[in-house]
Amino acid sequence: MNLKLVVNGQPQAWEVRPDETLLDALRREGLRGTKRVRESGECGACAVIVDGLAVDSCIMLAAQVDGSDVVTIEGIASPDALHPVQQAFAENGSIQCGFCIPGMIVTAANYLSEQPNASEQDIRHVFVGNLCRCTGYKKPIEAVMTAVKGGVE
Repeated sequence: MNLKLVVNGQPQAWEVRPDETLLDALRREGLRGTKRVRESGECGACAVIVDGLAVDSCIMLAAQVDGSDVVTIEGIASPDALHPVQQAFAENGSIQCGFCIPGMIVTAANYLSEQPNASEQDIRHVFVGNLCRCTGYKKPIEAVMTAVKGGVE
């Protein structure tokens, strides 16, 4: 199958198998920041933004993104600076093993694009779909709240 899509702001033309997941296609195309962990849509490590919605790329077929705009962890930042959520994660010591972090950052950044004044309770709810075994959720939630408050330069 031939797809035309935009990935991280760049027009792309991909050839995919009908049964290929978006996660597999992204990683094959060199976008390895999107992590493969459980492959069951339960952990959120593979989260990407498709047409403004955070989705688990491990359970979405690549064919479903034909004509879509896809943003991965590699596309969250601008060419000149990290996204405020990325910066806050780095500055607040919110990164441990790194498997869940890209999905958490993508999910939080997408949510904040819609709800820039999110509360801590909102962020806790957003992270329901992100499983973390190393860091827990205290530091990532603190990082997102730092980004909300504009405490990242």
